[in-house]
Amino acid sequence: MTAIYRRLGAAVLALFTATCGSAFAQKKYDPGASDTEIRIGNIMPYSGPASAYGVIGKTEEAYFRKINAEGGINGRKITFISYDDGYSPPKAVEQARKLVESDGVLLIFNSLGTPSNVAIQKYMNDKQVPQLFVASGATKWNSPKEFPWTMGWQPSYQSEARIYAKYLIKEKPDAKIGVLYQNDDFGKDYLKGLKDGLGAKSSMIVAELGYETLDPTIDNQVVKLKASGADVFISITTPKFAAQAIKRAAEFNWKPLQIVASVSSSVGGVMKPAGFENTQGILSAAYDKDGADPQWDNDPGMKNFATFLAKYYPEGNKSDGALIFGYGAAQTMVKVLQMCGDDLTRANVMKQAASLKDFVPDTLLSGIKINTSATDFAPIEQLQLMRFKGEKWELFGDIIGGTPGR
Repeated sequence: MTAIYRRLGAAVLALFTATCGSAFAQKKYDPGASDTEIRIGNIMPYSGPASAYGVIGKTEEAYFRKINAEGGINGRKITFISYDDGYSPPKAVEQARKLVESDGVLLIFNSLGTPSNVAIQKYMNDKQVPQLFVASGATKWNSPKEFPWTMGWQPSYQSEARIYAKYLIKEKPDAKIGVLYQNDDFGKDYLKGLKDGLGAKSSMIVAELGYETLDPTIDNQVVKLKASGADVFISITTPKFAAQAIKRAAEFNWKPLQIVASVSSSVGGVMKPAGFENTQGILSAAYDKDGADPQWDNDPGMKNFATFLAKYYPEGNKSDGALIFGYGAAQTMVKVLQMCGDDLTRANVMKQAASLKDFVPDTLLSGIKINTSATDFAPIEQLQLMRFKGEKWELFGDIIGGTPGR
């Protein structure tokens, strides 16, 4: 009988050990994660030529403070470490190394700028650290085979530019197009999409002029584009230069049909500084709601956004589209971390980021959803055209691109 009890006791002990072992095994951590904390890195141009985008990082920091105040992610508080790179690729490399090797972050989230992210992409993939929801629409973020640790968030620049090309071919087939573009990966990506979209009609482009991010003004380029005889002006610019271009065109009495890249369509950050009298009829494209538009005042998602701003970022300008962007990206990041559960390894972060199904942040336009898979690293693939009228954008036409609910 004693032998039987011994065997029974051993079996119970083995079962207990296995059960406990299984429970403990469920918690998996890589550097930057623990029972109490998730360390997230970020790189933003808080200074320099693209400093208008710095409010994105400030919005994200405020949103993570909100999440922490509500109990965190599965009981863990987010530590958000955000550094300035001045929109300088060499500085971005320095900051990425600091975040990974000194600060020990789990991942780098929503770092801004095509040139900066190109500069750190190989490093992040060699280190196998997620470069997640990159704040840039370059097509190279959707290359899961070549760069399995890099994923974008917003629609691709090439897709957006093809939408403008399609619109012009249909609505203004005899257009003479003048293009102002930032002379780096950001501008060239848009330009490629525009030419691909125009196809055999790419001869519609009568002038294309680049500018450098350190240029004080783009006055000379605007003068030359006007002199080219262009009656369509496509501005592939960051906010500082977008506002300048709109003002200069008006000052030089040049009145083409203007198209502004979506990354510089902020009412508060571009259109208002350029002067509402100069922005009438400008075209762009959107995938999220406009905080300056009263049509969203009773929208449940935008009410959440307004409540968040009032409590956690009261100095934020609701009409600045960059805040909407940061809020939506931060919501997506939180969703992925929630999906990770207690497996906070870098590999699982990427796995969950590539498993989003019909996720809709508060700020996306109705009908636009976030979907990803192991072979599709482009979370948002849809846009809608819009025209500026009065002091706000008016959406028109159908939502274009992607496959809803794919």
